Amino acid sequence: MTDLAPTYRMNDSEEPSLPTPLPEPAASEIRLERVMGVLADPLRLTIVNRLLTSSEEYDHTCGWFGFDRPKSSLTHHFKALREAGVIRQRQHGLERRSRVRIEDLDERFPGLVELIVDWRPADGEAV
Repeated sequence: MTDLAPTYRMNDSEEPSLPTPLPEPAASEIRLERVMGVLADPLRLTIVNRLLTSSEEYDHTCGWFGFDRPKSSLTHHFKALREAGVIRQRQHGLERRSRVRIEDLDERFPGLVELIVDWRPADGEAV
């Protein structure tokens, strides 16, 4: 993997103290058509971009993003990203925290994470 930015997290290692991840595909089962399908939505692409470029060494809840959307809508988007294998989610009490599956995506689709890091919304595009 390459060093893209100071906040680009390279470590998605499992820690025994963390809750078990919610159901997700195994790394070998992540399909490009599913990943590209979920990332075609600008909100989802923004979520992944922010997790890669704006977060620090911890997972985030959907409230961290500050989107003006109903929680049920955000839950749907995060679930789609998880089921496609783009993010990993863990249940911490009443909240779900998310992080990008960097190592799995880099292994399956070299260069994809870098493209997401470099992506910016089109001028005037509301997310």
